[in-house]
Amino acid sequence: MADAPLPEIRSLPSWQLGRAAARGRALVAEALAAEGLKMWHHVVLSAVRDLAPVAQADLGRGIGLDPKDLVGVLNDLQSANLVVRAPDPGDRRKNAVSLTEEGDRVLTRCEKAARAANEALLAPLSAQERARFMDMVGRVAGTDGDG
Repeated sequence: MADAPLPEIRSLPSWQLGRAAARGRALVAEALAAEGLKMWHHVVLSAVRDLAPVAQADLGRGIGLDPKDLVGVLNDLQSANLVVRAPDPGDRRKNAVSLTEEGDRVLTRCEKAARAANEALLAPLSAQERARFMDMVGRVAGTDGDG
């Protein structure tokens, strides 16, 4: 049988990291779908929990999501009664976003599902290898120490 195509490309760390990232995203996306959510829903819920009440514009900047896309995500989350948008007490021209009680419960389930997906991703590694891997990936990504 012939070698797989593109052996030089496939031997690059960037290729391998990209494949690992794609697998991780797929595992997390599948886990979140079981909760009826997508990745950006989870990101927004998590950020709202951490920053609430947060101005909608500040939320978008904080997570790097285009304002038009953020509106769509927030519309989805508000329709599902997971977030509420209300006039910002500090500036009534802005909307402040907060989690609802249901949003907090769903976020807790999503965090558990995402952790389980990441456990599946790293299952081939021992605990010691996982710690080393996370340290090395953090250094390569330039996020060393970001948690």
